[in-house]
Amino acid sequence: MAKVQSVKNWNNFPEVESTVYSFRTSGELQKLLRESPKVIARGAGLSYGDASLGEHVLSTHYFNKILSFDPYTGVLRAESGVTLRDILEVIVPKGWFLPVTPGTKNVTLGGAVAADVHGKNHHAEGSIANFIRRIRLMTGDGVLMHCSATESRDVFMHTCGGMGLTGVILDVTLQLKKIETSYINQRNIVAPNLKRLLELLRANGDATYSVAWIDCLARGKHRGRGVVMLGEHSTRRDLAEKHQKEPLTVHQAAGWKIPFHFPHFALSRPAVQLFNAYFYAKYRWSKKDFQVHYDTFFYPLDGIKDWNRMYGRKGFLQYQFVLPFDGGEQALDAVLERICKHGAASFLAVLKLMGPESSPVSFPMPGYTLALDIPMSSRLFALLDELDELVVAHGGRIYLAKDARSKRHVLQQGYPRIDKFRSIRKLTGAFKKFESLLSRRLEL
Repeated sequence: MAKVQSVKNWNNFPEVESTVYSFRTSGELQKLLRESPKVIARGAGLSYGDASLGEHVLSTHYFNKILSFDPYTGVLRAESGVTLRDILEVIVPKGWFLPVTPGTKNVTLGGAVAADVHGKNHHAEGSIANFIRRIRLMTGDGVLMHCSATESRDVFMHTCGGMGLTGVILDVTLQLKKIETSYINQRNIVAPNLKRLLELLRANGDATYSVAWIDCLARGKHRGRGVVMLGEHSTRRDLAEKHQKEPLTVHQAAGWKIPFHFPHFALSRPAVQLFNAYFYAKYRWSKKDFQVHYDTFFYPLDGIKDWNRMYGRKGFLQYQFVLPFDGGEQALDAVLERICKHGAASFLAVLKLMGPESSPVSFPMPGYTLALDIPMSSRLFALLDELDELVVAHGGRIYLAKDARSKRHVLQQGYPRIDKFRSIRKLTGAFKKFESLLSRRLEL
């Protein structure tokens, strides 16, 4: 089944007219691949870039079955179109959790693997690739390939983080994490500036989960102020009395909805400065140690349906980069200084520690990663081009899953082994069949 329609991802930029193909079985997919022009697979459309956009798109929406789950070993096998939300609803009541999760549970498993997603535990446990036992991949000529860390290893390593450009991920076998409850013991620590914030993150490097919110518009001695949030899975012994009867509850549906696109002035610099000041003060005076459901800790924005409308009809870009520890603090300070001077208003600014990369095309490296949601404007691309140069000059790189505008040389400098990825695509014939806006822009 094929349908011509306008397609855009979560940040509403870019928007393209695509022919969208759907399939329900691997046989249908095989037929599509043999008959269609160059295509790219697309899951839930919740990425922030153009990696899953193109003239011809393969939607995995109907390829969404959980194929097996062993509640004793925690090994799950599921088709690529299954969402993390669907998986959690099955595994949490049995005492298991995702080994790695991004900031939304609404993404598909295939998309998570293609982006080699990381979470609040990357510094301690790495990205999702570390927990994949096997991937079944369909190549451009319709051939089924099994790949893992020990089987067709090169293809496996370049599929994790390969943005769908090595083939269509059919299903994934994943090792889950054992839990006693669905709650998290959370601790918040307020930091008055960037230096102290980074000190706190490093000092708490033994925490399973850590993340920080940053006030990107604070100036002077307060630049980089924010809140460090630490988390550990609650045990039955930790659990509050009110949760003892049902220690493994799953998430709830979104509580409320943004009914319309916000006007431009709602995200003006003064408005965001006011919000950030309130947010910082709230955490400064609120309770520091408490217990929350996993949904609140990992997926706070999932509780607001259509929250992307807050950025208006023009949409926004999420800019995420990673910098090595050596010189990273000075580079982060320079980034924040340029954002302040530019006036780019971001109230969603998230900083995390990262550990070693999992694959040659994986985004993480040991260092600091900062993600910024910035509303679209006529001056934004020039600012981000400037930040690109600063990041790669300090040995860092940007996250391809959230990129829709960077240039080829930025990719080359940030990912020094990217030519191996190109050779894998040629070796398997993937470059003849799989193409996205991202792959064309960056000549992958």
